Amino acid sequence: MPDHATSTNPAVQAQLDRLATLSPGADILGLERIVTLLARLGDPHRAMPPVFHVAGTNGKGSTCAFLRAAIEAAGYKVHVYSSPHLVHFNERIRIAGRLVDDATLAGLLAEVLDAADDIAPSFFEVTTAAAFLAFARHPAAATIVEVGLGGRLDATNVVAPVVTGIAALGIDHEAFLGDRLIGIAGEKAGIAKRGVPLVTMDYARPLRARIAAVAAAAGAPVLARKRDWSSETARSTMRYTDPGFSVVTHRPRLVGAHQSRNLALAIAMLRRQGALDIPEAAMRAAAEWAQWPARMQRLAPGPLVDRLPAGSAVWLDGAHNPSAAIPVAKALRSVSQGAATLVLGMLANKDATGVLRALAPGLRDAIAVPVPGHLHHAPDILAGVAQSFGLAAGTAASVADAIDRIGQTGEPRCVLVAGSLYLAGDTLRLNDQVPD
Repeated sequence: MPDHATSTNPAVQAQLDRLATLSPGADILGLERIVTLLARLGDPHRAMPPVFHVAGTNGKGSTCAFLRAAIEAAGYKVHVYSSPHLVHFNERIRIAGRLVDDATLAGLLAEVLDAADDIAPSFFEVTTAAAFLAFARHPAAATIVEVGLGGRLDATNVVAPVVTGIAALGIDHEAFLGDRLIGIAGEKAGIAKRGVPLVTMDYARPLRARIAAVAAAAGAPVLARKRDWSSETARSTMRYTDPGFSVVTHRPRLVGAHQSRNLALAIAMLRRQGALDIPEAAMRAAAEWAQWPARMQRLAPGPLVDRLPAGSAVWLDGAHNPSAAIPVAKALRSVSQGAATLVLGMLANKDATGVLRALAPGLRDAIAVPVPGHLHHAPDILAGVAQSFGLAAGTAASVADAIDRIGQTGEPRCVLVAGSLYLAGDTLRLNDQVPD
């Protein structure tokens, strides 16, 4: 699916219009274009503060959020590059703790696009180059870089990190990464670098073997959960342990047991890098400081939520593939007692049947909606899939229309809006809840 963005700032929009003209308009993998583009810009990726590089099908963004929270709790400034944005393009580039401002962003994009005329870089490659330029020019103690797609051929895989990590694995982006987990594991492990620790979750044996083989070929040591480090989640705490070290944190403020594992992965990465001194107190603070919008996020009162009867709750998650939907379903059951209403919109290249199979046991009904501005599954088709899982299901023209329809029942409801981060961004915008 082609990526895109708009901005209310005319200077930024002018550069985004240039990007739309220059870019091929689709996801493309490979390092040749980004290497050439960065060389023309003076190789800014070689001048960034120490890099923490994180891959994974699901959970990599949350892991980055925990890394940022711990590093900032230790008193350091940190750059962050993440994707996609939810409401504003600026969300992708955080400079020393703050989202890039419009004036700086317009200048960065102009500089990159001026250098990119004959390269035809992708949207993500231009964004990556702009972020790396910003990070090289502003002081900070660390840089957190989230892989965009895959790992081996992702545009971010030009960095020289101090530690790398792989979060949860699952099937997604099949057109680029294939539909077999073992191949996806190998692509993610492609971020391994000689002598740099690669910290991983625990996976099925074939996946562990593939990751180990790729890492060995790169000369990277692998530190895996349940072998080199471990984590245990209790009702209100998470315990992280590795040889000679243990720390107990509160369970993360981010909802779901899977977030405790993501926090543990972040701690394991912090333990294996030598660039920063991160005390235990900062690791504990990360559990409560970390924020990552649209990941089992309960929406605050606002123009959208206030359309529902008092006592209602609206939860928001991307949940755009089956492996992401499974932990969301578990978290949803804990907050809804199995009686939630799903508002679902999904991109056309996503596995709607797999997502609904995971979510259906915790639902009472579903309303399917389009994803504005993107190729998506037709709502009536989604509703049919939901009905095949025994759910009462209908369609609505938008998230706002769906919320109005739910509100007409007059009874408090638990609502989950899910299926696409683009849909999540539109929902946040409608509720005046823009990430900052």
